[in-house]
Amino acid sequence: MTTTEKRDYYEVLGVQKDATKDQIKVAYRKLALQYHPDRNKAPDAEEKFKEISEAYAVLSDDAKRAQYDRFGFEGIQGRYSQEDIFRTTNFDEILRDLGFGGFGGFSGNIFDMFFGNMTGAGRGTQRGADLRYDLDLTLEQVATGLSTEIDVPRTERCQVCKGNGAKPGSVPRTCTECGGRGQVQRVSSSGFAQFVRVETCRACRGRGQVIDNPCRECKGSGVVQRKRKIQVKIPAGIEDEASLRLRGEGDAGDTGAPSGDLYVVCRILPHKFFTRQDRDLICNATISFADAALGTTIHVPTIEGYNAEVEVPSGTQSGTILKLKGKGLPSLGNSNRGNQLVTVRIEIPSKLSDRQKELLKEYRALEEESKSKKGFFKF
Repeated sequence: MTTTEKRDYYEVLGVQKDATKDQIKVAYRKLALQYHPDRNKAPDAEEKFKEISEAYAVLSDDAKRAQYDRFGFEGIQGRYSQEDIFRTTNFDEILRDLGFGGFGGFSGNIFDMFFGNMTGAGRGTQRGADLRYDLDLTLEQVATGLSTEIDVPRTERCQVCKGNGAKPGSVPRTCTECGGRGQVQRVSSSGFAQFVRVETCRACRGRGQVIDNPCRECKGSGVVQRKRKIQVKIPAGIEDEASLRLRGEGDAGDTGAPSGDLYVVCRILPHKFFTRQDRDLICNATISFADAALGTTIHVPTIEGYNAEVEVPSGTQSGTILKLKGKGLPSLGNSNRGNQLVTVRIEIPSKLSDRQKELLKEYRALEEESKSKKGFFKF
């Protein structure tokens, strides 16, 4: 099933995104009882059982669930092999409790489809981990776009041993404990019940290989820590918390496996003058009572760095919004710009000179006389 064909894991199990582990387990038990191929002989039962098992394997594991919640299916399929998805999930306990006998009771050996042949040589290689880099941007940089260089600490394949972890001139040997699979089955009995538990091999720590002569550069890990300068191009109009995916710029993978991806998450810094609303930029302009009453022309800063003239009509009220068309932010992917919205605030003076008081009293008297002639009454 390809990524585009997959259903959301939460939808598959019929649970909400904030479901607890217990709720996820209950949902899986119910669906496993319904679609297990030993009970359900419908042609699509096996595929549905595989689908719900994959969803449970991801959502019941905290690390995988966090990866899925952040990056979706690509975050899972890009980082984990099919074997890795199921490695830490104890299906035996659930399926034996439902009366299906764990791995041994599967019709058609379904888990071979998940893991590949468990008896085959070698183990699944694991893609490198994805990395996140938070990049702070100003609104001015959002308006123009940005090309910048960032320093990213990451693991890279060791060039001395070419990533196999062994000292040059030697090679890793297949682990005799697990036969190169990277995992072993532990069988225990309790009364008439037998329990089979799949664990990561302790001898090789899941690698499937043992290194007798480790590389001095990487100490046998096959990777080294490096700080790499990476060029990043931020498009104009990018949204706050939007992420850019740089393929292959994450941590190194196992030998033969690709590196992870780097996600550059853009965080827009607060601006001293503007606030953002989608493509529009909002700012305040304070004018006097006289300018509001008589009308005036004011100058306001723009995100482009110059002052623009704004006509304030006579009789403008506090809270009126004046528009500067096309002076906002560009749309992501095209040149269409939003507007700059100027909210007018009228300043009431806290101190008046005697002459100002005299003029205002005269104005108030004229205003009251005008109201009286128009039939306004005081209560």
